[in-house]
Amino acid sequence: MSAPAAPALAAVQRLRGPNNEGVLALILVGLVVVMSIASPAFFTLSTMFAIVRSSIVPLIFALGVLIVIISGGIDVSFAAIAIFAAYTTVRIAGAGLDLGLAGVFVVALALGAVLGLANGAVIARFRLPTLIVTLGTQGIFKGALLTYVGSRYIADLPASMASVSTTNVVEISSGGRGAYLHVMAVPAILLCFAVAWMLRRTMFGRGIYAIGGDAEAARRAGFRVVRTQRWIYVLVGMMAAVGGMIYMIMGRSANPQDLVGGEMDIIAAVVLGGASIFGGRGSVLGTALGVLLVQVINNSLILAGVPSAWQRTAVGLLLIIGVGVQAVSAKRSVRRVRANDEEGVAA
Repeated sequence: MSAPAAPALAAVQRLRGPNNEGVLALILVGLVVVMSIASPAFFTLSTMFAIVRSSIVPLIFALGVLIVIISGGIDVSFAAIAIFAAYTTVRIAGAGLDLGLAGVFVVALALGAVLGLANGAVIARFRLPTLIVTLGTQGIFKGALLTYVGSRYIADLPASMASVSTTNVVEISSGGRGAYLHVMAVPAILLCFAVAWMLRRTMFGRGIYAIGGDAEAARRAGFRVVRTQRWIYVLVGMMAAVGGMIYMIMGRSANPQDLVGGEMDIIAAVVLGGASIFGGRGSVLGTALGVLLVQVINNSLILAGVPSAWQRTAVGLLLIIGVGVQAVSAKRSVRRVRANDEEGVAA
């Protein structure tokens, strides 16, 4: 390779990012430009804020799924944990035990941690497939919620939650139209920074990547695999609980039938964001871009008058494409390593 070409190639690699975040950002910008040309109403501040608002809860769920996927697992129970923790908290607070906004979040976090620990204990202790375990616990959590907690729709939230349900951090009125950014965008953004810091700067985060790359190698390197796996699912359970609480606050109601069933959108966003379905790779930036891409696509299809059933088809197609690209890349990497080994032996 010539000397002038090397810096240019390095610059391209940096722009692309370790998990193709740059490519995803370009796709997202291109989609926004195309939709803005097709429908001028799309490129407005109110539409952008609406997309951000619709991305808040999926982003929180996606951060939890990202951690699990990096560790080499798949979690489909996060939505059931979210609705269980949030709805149970609303029932407790509605029964006269409203402890304030901070208090109800603490209750939800505790419930999410317990449910997450149930996942982590079974997976870490018995080394069962994560997909099967979480698929089973999804049904258990949802059934227990409807049987023992309640199954009725609650239209009026506790005072502590209702007080922030209509609070916006940004309010802009222009041309008779308003653009509002809900205050719950703030904790979602802070959580992004916290998870990114944990994954990059802590031994726990490094252990997550190591376990996803090779659990046995991580064990030999000194990482406590079983304990780390337990804490992963406790953390994911707590994040799911936060997402469930924010969902109910923004929706101004509590319905035990909500959330479960939308897991594919979250997993697709994480995979599109560059997280390897085989474990050991992924980033918060890529996940955030993946969530935005899925939300923009859904919003675009709505503006185009596409039925909701076809929106699910589009997300499913994106998921297959994302996994397919990862599989092809993995095969190419294996072939490249084998070719290098053969060249070394020949030399």
